[in-house]
Amino acid sequence: MIKQDYRIASALDGYKVLLRNKRRSEDEHGRCRSTVLFVHGATYGSTYTFDYQISGQSWMDHLAAQGFDVWCLDLLGYGLSDRPAAMDKPAEENVPIVDTAHAIQEVDHAVAFILEQRQIAALDLIGYSWGTAICGGYTAQHPDKVTNLVLSGALWIEGLAPTGAPQENLGAYRTVDAESMMRRWSTGLQQHEIERIVSEDDRRRWCQHTVSCDPTSAQTGLLRAPTGVMQDYVHCRESGEDWYDPSQILVPVQIVVGELDQETTPAQGQQLFSRLTAAATKQLSVIGQGTHSLLLENNRHQLYRLVDGFLTGQHVD
Repeated sequence: MIKQDYRIASALDGYKVLLRNKRRSEDEHGRCRSTVLFVHGATYGSTYTFDYQISGQSWMDHLAAQGFDVWCLDLLGYGLSDRPAAMDKPAEENVPIVDTAHAIQEVDHAVAFILEQRQIAALDLIGYSWGTAICGGYTAQHPDKVTNLVLSGALWIEGLAPTGAPQENLGAYRTVDAESMMRRWSTGLQQHEIERIVSEDDRRRWCQHTVSCDPTSAQTGLLRAPTGVMQDYVHCRESGEDWYDPSQILVPVQIVVGELDQETTPAQGQQLFSRLTAAATKQLSVIGQGTHSLLLENNRHQLYRLVDGFLTGQHVD
């Protein structure tokens, strides 16, 4: 397995973001099945989700072993990418940073870099959680650069009533710690139910490891995450506007969601599915005994196989 890390320009001048590649060492670029780029969600970077090894293998490792040329991007302020200066000041001193428009720009930079490196015209995109809105929006804008689109835990908030609450000061970033991450993972589940899905030790190990990616975590015990996505959520909910226009997506789309996902629910996935009116093909799959963190759980291999089949054009039973 060959692993290479690149630091490319952020959408914010003066900063760099981390772009990672994994592929089989014996593969020449032209013999790879296809080139795939992962894009993460609102709190945790790609390198600590898609490339987090469980029993010695990450999702990136799995795809690379199947012959794919696999990449992942950490957006500005996440994972192993630079933290902007606003994140080193009290959060309330600055407005939210790294919104969806910014993220789409950084995906565009990453795609341009990869296409140039590999001398190809298009690649496959896999978005997770907020990353589905980023990848969906990017694909709608650049249909010629995307071959297939996977939306894992599809973010969609159509039909939610506006709260009417006054706009609060979100600040530039928010913070989470390992204990709050543990609670979030098991939302809506009893202890015995979450233990069937993923062990407490595995959850705690991942939470602690992920917090450690923040350069200041040794002093604070906290992981900082930009709040641009939260500002976008508030805007979409209060205005009724969509994150992006799904009817502009022309490529094949696979939506996949965990049965027990309380954040990007199967119902949200169905709403989005119905809006994909121009997609070449579309599939919606629900995986049992999976939460919003399905990609890190016992049933992650079902997710892997489903996506393998979609990307290779094969039906998976």
